[in-house]
Amino acid sequence: MGLFDKKICDICGEKIGLLGNRKLDDGNLCKDCAKKLSPWFEDRRHSTVEDIKRQLEYREKNKKAVMDFCITRQINTRNYNVFIDDNKGNFTVARKLDVNENPDIVPLSTVAQCRVDVERQQNEETYTTKDGETVSYQPPVYKYEFDYTMRIKVKNPWFDDMDFLFMIRLENISAGICIISR
Repeated sequence: MGLFDKKICDICGEKIGLLGNRKLDDGNLCKDCAKKLSPWFEDRRHSTVEDIKRQLEYREKNKKAVMDFCITRQINTRNYNVFIDDNKGNFTVARKLDVNENPDIVPLSTVAQCRVDVERQQNEETYTTKDGETVSYQPPVYKYEFDYTMRIKVKNPWFDDMDFLFMIRLENISAGICIISR
């Protein structure tokens, strides 16, 4: 088999383009089938064709859970949202809750751990005088940025963690003045 021979996706049977192959333990996966996998799934290269077929079945069943999901609580971040359905005891982390995105609906009972890591950046604000000199404000004024990485460990056959970043900026911190932007 040559370097540029066309490969066939072992899931859907379609030809795989030059840069579209996703290697599996025992076969090949096209990029269209790979897009259907869970966004939290990280072990594709060590998965078999049968593993991928089972996950795609799970993902199809998950679409019904997405349609039945009733948001009772929501935590918004810049990139991701945490949606909670207290009635059914489920949650999901997604950009938006719709069938096309098909976010994994996860039972709250499968959460093993939840951790938030915080990273802080602090920058002092300065101004330039008419003489061209850079001077600190008195009292000093700071801008803070906090990057929060949420790590949710779950017991799921297809993934075991859901990590996502959200950021909060605190600006103009001086003498009790605080402007929050997300």
